[in-house]
Amino acid sequence: MIAEHIIEAMLVELLKKGAEFADIFVEERNSNNISMTGGKVETALSGKSFGVGVRATIGVRSIYAYTNELTENALMAVVEGIGDILNSRPKRNVRMSFEERKNENRHLFILEPASVNKADKVKIMKMASEGARNVSKLITQVLVNYFDYDQRVWIYNSEGLKTFDRRLRTRLMIEAVATKPGEKETGFYGPGAAMGFEFYNTFDVYEAGQKAARIAVRMIDAEYAPAGKMPVVISNGFGGVIFHEACGHALEATSVAKGASVFAGKLGQKVAADCVSAVDDGTIPNAWGSANIDDEGTPTRRNVLIENGILKSYLVDKFNGRKMDMESTGSARRQDYRYAPTSRMSNTFILPGEYYPEEIIASTEYGLYAKSMGGGSVIPGTGEFNFSVREGYLIEKGRITKPVRGAKLIGKGSEVLWKIDMVGNDLARAQGICGSSSGSITADVGQPTIRVSELVVGGRNK
Repeated sequence: MIAEHIIEAMLVELLKKGAEFADIFVEERNSNNISMTGGKVETALSGKSFGVGVRATIGVRSIYAYTNELTENALMAVVEGIGDILNSRPKRNVRMSFEERKNENRHLFILEPASVNKADKVKIMKMASEGARNVSKLITQVLVNYFDYDQRVWIYNSEGLKTFDRRLRTRLMIEAVATKPGEKETGFYGPGAAMGFEFYNTFDVYEAGQKAARIAVRMIDAEYAPAGKMPVVISNGFGGVIFHEACGHALEATSVAKGASVFAGKLGQKVAADCVSAVDDGTIPNAWGSANIDDEGTPTRRNVLIENGILKSYLVDKFNGRKMDMESTGSARRQDYRYAPTSRMSNTFILPGEYYPEEIIASTEYGLYAKSMGGGSVIPGTGEFNFSVREGYLIEKGRITKPVRGAKLIGKGSEVLWKIDMVGNDLARAQGICGSSSGSITADVGQPTIRVSELVVGGRNK
């Protein structure tokens, strides 16, 4: 750790050089990554990183620098460099002292990943690999990746805050490939949590491998999906990635403060159908995107973004909050000390409605059922998206009739919110890695089964 008198001296010096606000983020991280192909370990990497990020703000400017050289001279050199860029009138008689705030730990764990040997982690991976391979002879390749990290952060700022948080993450990612002459399809399943190694007692690892493989096997014999405008029923869980990408990012202050969001200036206005309510909740115990505090030291909280179609809140960090004259919502996040924090999502999902999923299917005369979503792309400023459907089925006369593949969902997030006409009661969340200006972070996406009354489906058949 860095001696507290050095941290204090750094913040005092930044204020003397004209900063209106300054903060220091100290991070220690231990991580493990193991990859396996065909039941054999390909790579096993373990690492430890330690570094410091320093930020000073003045007006609408923010200057950020980082270092992993932890001597007093090196740290004060970072401060000097930031001071040169601030180029502001020096202040005199700056004094400060820290008041420590201790946070309730909502994300308890039992087994630290560091206490588990690699052989036990590989055993879990082999179990998943075997589960996938045993589904069908059509499964020709299984890739399994194991990932864990233990992050400890200390946050100090010029308002006298001193606080600490510890975050554990564990995840298993399984990709199964089914092939036959001239054809190849993949299935994926990647559960994760803010837990220790006991996470692998919360679900059937063998079944997780089967789940990935069954997607690939079902799709390899499927017909190509029809194309055109039609109702689309999107399944629960990872189906929420569309809301995350096409709407959630547009609710982050990073975009809103610049006026670069379709939702800027619309607080209190109707932005979605009555049946749509959505939240971002970084407090859910042991959820993949949760933490006790955000990366500016503000306690995380449950933020209602949309309630019965009305826009209620944005996701706000301290710096953009000053531009918007709004308080932080505990939403500042970053990949690690090399990135300045900014407003980001944590666990973001559409709230459950009144319908059973079977009722939604039964009330759809013709359309597409997107059971599992794949990757896609979004234009951040407009929310226009294009997502592939990893596992899809045709709905005919209120029944799921046959699997279809190659479908893409094409639309605009702010318009789709108005076309959601049925919301199920089967809320589920799934895990992902979200990339944006402050790096790649863990995030849950989620929703119950929903129906979009009309969406453009890209496919090969008419």
